[in-house]
Amino acid sequence: MNNKNQNQTENDADIQVTLSLDDGTEVECDILTIFDVGDQDYIVLLPLEEDGGENKEGEVYIYRYFEDEEGNPSLENIESDEEYEIVADRFDELLDEAAYDDM
Repeated sequence: MNNKNQNQTENDADIQVTLSLDDGTEVECDILTIFDVGDQDYIVLLPLEEDGGENKEGEVYIYRYFEDEEGNPSLENIESDEEYEIVADRFDELLDEAAYDDM
């Protein structure tokens, strides 16, 4: 992933980003959440279908998340399987907490 563009959509609650992947394709995504594990922030993105609809398969992208001094966001791939497992487990916990709160 090389480039990120953050766009405000018509609904202020939904923030979308366009990911430019290494193979040159672009994917529109909704930001689901930003959370931390230890001292590192992570972002979870839900890729949208080509027609702008939600991804029915529930596939998400998880990246390391950074902001520079001016608040400009950047993303970085998670390189180690161990780090990814820890972050994915924490995201699953957040989903479980959200489901419990909705009950």
